[in-house]
Amino acid sequence: MDWLSLPPLAALRAFSAFAERRNVVAAGAALNVSHAAISQQLRALEKHLGVALLDRTGKSMTLTPEGEELARALHLGFGAIGTAIADLTKARQGRPVHVSLTSSFAASWLMPRLPTFQAKYPDIHLALDPSPKLVSLTPGGVDVAIRYGTGDWPGVSAEMLQPSPMVIVAAPSLLDGKTDWTAKELSQLPWLEEFGTTEATTWLARQGVDHGPGAGRIALPGNLLLDGVRAGQGVTVTARHFVEGDISSGRIVELFQEPGDFGYHIVLGDAPLRPAVKTFVAWLRRQARDL
Repeated sequence: MDWLSLPPLAALRAFSAFAERRNVVAAGAALNVSHAAISQQLRALEKHLGVALLDRTGKSMTLTPEGEELARALHLGFGAIGTAIADLTKARQGRPVHVSLTSSFAASWLMPRLPTFQAKYPDIHLALDPSPKLVSLTPGGVDVAIRYGTGDWPGVSAEMLQPSPMVIVAAPSLLDGKTDWTAKELSQLPWLEEFGTTEATTWLARQGVDHGPGAGRIALPGNLLLDGVRAGQGVTVTARHFVEGDISSGRIVELFQEPGDFGYHIVLGDAPLRPAVKTFVAWLRRQARDL
């Protein structure tokens, strides 16, 4: 098909509206334009095709045989387009809100709050994808990501959800009463790290030291990480928000705090958001404000 030879869509829509209603005033009202605009589009279409589509000899315009043929084709074509768009829109709107986030954030921050979301929005389904891996925010894929950092990631919009500095913590039982530790001394202790992340290794490297040769390193899911720290199984790097209660109670000791505007961010792509995604993001913001 030579798409360049097709008439303008506006002219075809005007003709289809007239063919359906057989009245230029009614056709204009259907398309929210004046009847004069409809008449102008009809003449432009006839000129483009070089075919008389309308018989203007009577008191009112009627379709010529060629006009009837085009009207039937447009009725089928626009009908098929409308049906396909409705099906696509329905499928898209019914798709769960796909959320990418770390398992530690899911377990410590989101999951305790989800019952309130489900009670208020029972028709919105969520698909939580707990993974620290970077994801592509594209239509039909991940709708929103929640990531920890300073928010200066290229190609996306990032909005602070939960400010929280990064801290190095361990249980008193692991520290054996010692509270004044250097990074080199800590590197000799076992460390816990969430699957797919390198916060512990990166932090030690910034201090100019490596993991000690005899120190253990365990990678585990984020929802188990803090349980391991509380049990004295290792030192870890985490967002302070998740361990504030443990620090206050003395279950965990804060050894270092990293400077900078760190926190968990709502990360979105540049595609328009589905209504369900907008609702979920707005709910996240309200939860953060309530804190």
